[in-house]
Amino acid sequence: MKKLNPDLLKQNIEKRIKADVECGRVGGAAVKVMQNGETLYRADFGYSDCDSKTPIESDTIFRLASMTKPITAVAALIQVSRGLLDLLDPIDKFLPEYAELDIGVIEGGQVVRTGRAHSKVRVLHLLTHSSGIGTLEVGDLQLAQMKPENMRSIETVVDYFSRAAIAFEPYTMQTYSPVVGFDVLARIIEITSGMSYSEFVKKEIFEPLGMNDTTCIPTNEQWQRVVCMHNYVDGKGISADVGKRYVFGGFPITYNCGGAGIVSTVEDYSKFASMLLCGGEYNGVRILPEELVRSMGTPHLPSEIMPFREIWGLGVRVIVSDAYILPIGSYGWSGAYGTHFWIDPENKIVAIYMKNSYFDGGSEASTACSFEADVMNSFEN
Repeated sequence: MKKLNPDLLKQNIEKRIKADVECGRVGGAAVKVMQNGETLYRADFGYSDCDSKTPIESDTIFRLASMTKPITAVAALIQVSRGLLDLLDPIDKFLPEYAELDIGVIEGGQVVRTGRAHSKVRVLHLLTHSSGIGTLEVGDLQLAQMKPENMRSIETVVDYFSRAAIAFEPYTMQTYSPVVGFDVLARIIEITSGMSYSEFVKKEIFEPLGMNDTTCIPTNEQWQRVVCMHNYVDGKGISADVGKRYVFGGFPITYNCGGAGIVSTVEDYSKFASMLLCGGEYNGVRILPEELVRSMGTPHLPSEIMPFREIWGLGVRVIVSDAYILPIGSYGWSGAYGTHFWIDPENKIVAIYMKNSYFDGGSEASTACSFEADVMNSFEN
């Protein structure tokens, strides 16, 4: 295990983020880096509201966006550990309406069905973005055509997509499903548990880990601590008006999206990530068996389907090439609004970066890449 130098870590991170905040490219951010269970660096930068200059504080809440997906993956694996779910289960075992799915293409701005899929979508395909559900232009167009009544809940969204076309034959390729693939997974969790998705993750993950500010449905008090959305316009950082209280993408609060519908703090998420690093246990509380945590951080797609330096594990990307700055075996994910985390099992590191912005988000955000570089350039000689 290589040791991080706390002084160098602080220097590298602060130089970068202070410059980002000063020029307005970042409104506000929260950062935490741990090694071997010890917090080596923790700081807040900038503003939760750029217009009023309200500072980010230790209990500021961020929209996780797709950093929700690893939580949903853990929820599914809890059901696997109880024998209520198997990775190779066809999803029509729980959702009979998904027994027969058509493949579609875009022609003339419309979805045209080209024939029936020969293979069944399985739970594994949802977790590895290889299902064809809710992805590519076919999925995007059908998502855009949803009416408000289709978006009331996970159940209504999943019902709508049971009648939609998928983008390709399951497990013949992989393309990211931003929302719907993990909504189907969340709906299966609801069916196998007899609980709503939001109730399940609260009871089985958040409460046991002491993640008191992590939720699908913020209270009025928590909404006061949810960071404003930032944007960068004409060389200036501004607070963007998101209108009503939305956790993700303008979706109603009744729709607790399994792919992007959770808010959290950097402290709360560090407990979740630390649980994974410690093989499914945190502070004496076991959430998952160790073998399922290992499976989560193991590549589950062949290189023929995903010939890149990272391959999907279960709800996370796993680094498989030494051409990437993080060590092979590191895993984690990001969010569209700029949240980012990874776990480095080799060096026992948990690293979390949180911001909420319409500018520079997702797994390739410059802030995410810079944060990785700043941490990895902070090892002792």
